[in-house]
Amino acid sequence: MCTDIEKMPYLCTDKSKPKGAQYMEKHDFVTIADLTREKILYMIEMAQEFEKHPNREILKGKVVATLFFEPSTRTRLSFETAANRLGARVIGFADPKITSGTKGETLKDTISMVANYADVIVMRHFIEGAAQYASEVTEVPIVNAGDGAHQHPSQCMLDLYSIYKTQGTLDNLNIYLVGDLKYGRTVHSLLMAMRHFNPTFHFVAPKELAMPNEYKLYCKEHGIKFQEHTAFNEKVIADADILYMTRVQKERFSDLMEYERVKNVYILNNDMLRLAKPNMKILHPLPRVNEIAYDVDDNPHAYYIQQAGNGLFAREAIFCDVLGISLEEVKKDKTIIK
Repeated sequence: MCTDIEKMPYLCTDKSKPKGAQYMEKHDFVTIADLTREKILYMIEMAQEFEKHPNREILKGKVVATLFFEPSTRTRLSFETAANRLGARVIGFADPKITSGTKGETLKDTISMVANYADVIVMRHFIEGAAQYASEVTEVPIVNAGDGAHQHPSQCMLDLYSIYKTQGTLDNLNIYLVGDLKYGRTVHSLLMAMRHFNPTFHFVAPKELAMPNEYKLYCKEHGIKFQEHTAFNEKVIADADILYMTRVQKERFSDLMEYERVKNVYILNNDMLRLAKPNMKILHPLPRVNEIAYDVDDNPHAYYIQQAGNGLFAREAIFCDVLGISLEEVKKDKTIIK
């Protein structure tokens, strides 16, 4: 049974399942850490297939539930567009204030109820580990659309796809992560995913937002090379293949004075790109605030808008994978709409 503490907020640690129910093996997309090198390249190849033909009816008859307990623009619209372009129907909410969570309903009960209606559940939640918890209380596949400052695996998948498209490989790249490395779930996921590809990371952050020790320890345990910088200028970033900018996330700060001190500490402008390598691309999970000046938008190194567009193909691949549709089936799909 759930105690009052376990219900706060939205959580309940009773993971029991209905007695006598028969469950099939399922696939979740909760963390990028579980993916092998082969699986990542497999997902990239599937995303390539969807970029060729994004409109299909391969998910006709399926229902996708999108449960967003935190605000989202790109992630929610990208998932819902992916579902619609593959022929699925979408249900869900973008504002938790209109749900029974405001009446005290636990996350377990919400997930169990929605599982009655949907074939896959996409969930964003403000509590770290919420997606993993949800995957343990239902047999419907769970796709993690971001859980607090923890992970954002679908964003990571589109980041990997964007890197592969622009560099022609994921191997042996110099990747510069800039800004909020403490709370930035996108950089945490990317760091873990790239462990298979011999990267060299450069962590560029003020000490208040430095990469947490647990992720630096992860790098050491997996033989990932990294350097740390507090300076941010054209010479520091001159060797970058990928320059991954991040927003300083006001919503993660309990002390607003600390946020005010660091919110504009690193701003990328056009003049800083004079020494950039020809192949270098600038990525950003968006939304941006002040960290990329608008004069960068027209620079050929800028790729963050195209990166967001790649989210459609990556998330179409994720939907098919969690629903047991193979790459071979996607290649042979006869439901393509031209």
